[in-house]
Amino acid sequence: MNGTEPIELGLTIPLQRHLGIKALPYGEEPDRHFCWDLHVISLRGRSSLLAVHCYSRYTFVLYDLGPSAWARLPDVFRAGLEDSLSAAGFPSKAVNPLCGNLQPLFTKTHGRREVAFLNRAWDDVMAAELALDESAQNQPLLDQIVNAKPSRCVGFEGLGAAVERLTATLQPFL
Repeated sequence: MNGTEPIELGLTIPLQRHLGIKALPYGEEPDRHFCWDLHVISLRGRSSLLAVHCYSRYTFVLYDLGPSAWARLPDVFRAGLEDSLSAAGFPSKAVNPLCGNLQPLFTKTHGRREVAFLNRAWDDVMAAELALDESAQNQPLLDQIVNAKPSRCVGFEGLGAAVERLTATLQPFL
């Protein structure tokens, strides 16, 4: 994990439809460190992005994305990740190990377990919806609540907080 690997953004079927994408390849990256699954969710009637790191289940939400933001999804994703990590107290250099060279490859989602964990993250977001700030696209309080809740993920055994697992994953780079 040195920041030069390609990143895979796995798009759920609803997000593919939302973007007008007909078909996507399966991902090739067996190392889930560089894999994110992305989903379009409705928060208070607004199309929003749910991004879940496949390895740690670190989650962030971008609220009320308009058509131009969806058209620039890789750039919007990276900016959202940078903002989320910064709000969580990670240094700016933490973004590169998670984003690779950000020549993203859109793929299908990364597997049944990963999608199950994405669905759990979505449930956690909806349970914490009272923390939603309708005046901002970035949702640091909502992200913090979701990432502090004990959960399961692909990269670690048992229950743990996503923010702690991400810290452990990034430790060699911080």
